Amino acid sequence: MKAACGVILLSALALPGCLRYEYEQEFWLRVDGGGSVSVTGQPRLWAAFKGLPGGGPAEAEATLEAARTAFERSGLRIRRLRVTHRQGRAYVQVAADFDDVNRLGGSPAFPELRITFRESGGRLLLAGDWTPRPPVTPQGADSEELVAVRFHLPSKIYEHKNASAGVERGNILAWREPLAQALAGRGLDFGATLDARSILWSTVNLFAASIAAALLLLAAIAVWVVRAGRGRDGPTAS
Repeated sequence: MKAACGVILLSALALPGCLRYEYEQEFWLRVDGGGSVSVTGQPRLWAAFKGLPGGGPAEAEATLEAARTAFERSGLRIRRLRVTHRQGRAYVQVAADFDDVNRLGGSPAFPELRITFRESGGRLLLAGDWTPRPPVTPQGADSEELVAVRFHLPSKIYEHKNASAGVERGNILAWREPLAQALAGRGLDFGATLDARSILWSTVNLFAASIAAALLLLAAIAVWVVRAGRGRDGPTAS
């Protein structure tokens, strides 16, 4: 029984949704290019990848304030700022909204990111790369530690550029690599082609079309019943 439970636990931990990242940039996109982003990582990795001051475990609050300044200078609207802890390590998290994802790359908040999101031929094309800055102080990393760039996309995905686990639940694409490779300066290339219509509006339109069809059918039945009734009554005698 214990062995079976162990197998189940290991299987659960192997699922993409159960992966834990030492540094993660997660985007939620709309078809108009707006959306929100959440960046979570150890303070030292914020410093290494974005060139922010601070970076030591005891300097998490300083890193958080530096991140706030960088995000605000980039025109993002901050929704959440916090320092959390996991297994004795501090993690800085910043969540914010933006109006145009195309304006994020190269900004103070995302100096290591290049991204384009545009319409072409009735479809939306996502392309870009994340190129880490060289570490301020090179440090080793556990072979199992990961970094990732993840996208929650708003519509049907037709193809993607080598996402680590393909299309995950909820139209999620993720690109990830070992932290050691990121610290060595290796980047991540990402890309996808998707429908220009959002899943939400496609569903709403389908639902509305179904309701309209049902109402037309009911109206047709009502007209038929009325006409049938008149036919049975026949002309009245004078």
